[in-house]
Amino acid sequence: MATGSNEPKSRYLRYLEAVTGSLEDKRRYRQYKTRIKQLPPDYRTAAEAMERYLLHLGLTDGADMTMYEDLADLFEQSATDETPIRDLFGEDPVEFVEAFIANYPAGQWRNRERNRLTSAIKRAAGEEPAGEDRTE
Repeated sequence: MATGSNEPKSRYLRYLEAVTGSLEDKRRYRQYKTRIKQLPPDYRTAAEAMERYLLHLGLTDGADMTMYEDLADLFEQSATDETPIRDLFGEDPVEFVEAFIANYPAGQWRNRERNRLTSAIKRAAGEEPAGEDRTE
């Protein structure tokens, strides 16, 4: 069922990916989950908590699996260096995660929506000319 990089995808694979999403992203996600399961217990608990938070924020569209791979790299390196969990996250775990997300396009939809809201309020208040929503 797998195709080489030079072979076009079969009609079946194109249909399957249209329904289920990218098979490559699914493979990468399974590899990420395997890496997380291999972490020491405290690091695994922290990584799973961070992943749960990211999933609840809606960062699950698979547009940027790199974020999850980088998350695994971060926790693997921290475990190797024996960096304490609190040193990794700091006093405010939410602030740490928000800073982490800001580095990836998957989190940019929130910025676009914040800007769109701000622009709409400015237009409603007469501070900006009427027109299309500003998304940048």
